[in-house]
Amino acid sequence: MTPKILVSACLLGQPVRYNGRAMTLEHEQLDAWSARGMIVPLCPEVVAGFATPRRPAEIEPGFDGQDVLEGRGRILDDAGADVTETFLKGARIALETAQRENCRYALLTDGSPSCGSKSIHAGRHDGTRRAGQGVVAACLRGAGIAVFAQHEIARLAREIGG
Repeated sequence: MTPKILVSACLLGQPVRYNGRAMTLEHEQLDAWSARGMIVPLCPEVVAGFATPRRPAEIEPGFDGQDVLEGRGRILDDAGADVTETFLKGARIALETAQRENCRYALLTDGSPSCGSKSIHAGRHDGTRRAGQGVVAACLRGAGIAVFAQHEIARLAREIGG
């Protein structure tokens, strides 16, 4: 069976990011996977009910997505509103989608409080980043799905075998 890959919709050119834009990843490997029916696009924030555009949100300092999943950390928008529950809903939907579609891999947008897999924003809404993962990345990894950041697409291709 051909492996499937859950892919952040913004990487596929969909204008779903908090600022109403895409973060299109143009790569021949994505085109090849798409042609083979391997891509499952998803924006967990949009499917959870966030509007586009929306206020930027970050995991509070000192915590990451695993902490949020375990109830120790929160996600706050830049006005201070607690938006944790909507992000958790997005993580649940992402996991349900990945499992339903038999995705063994995920290619996610790094830096995001949902999809960050190597880094997330520092939680101060000042543009800085720190090592860590978002709630979707943590949730998928916890279920045994291999998660890659967009800049790791070559490593993902090697993992899949082309």
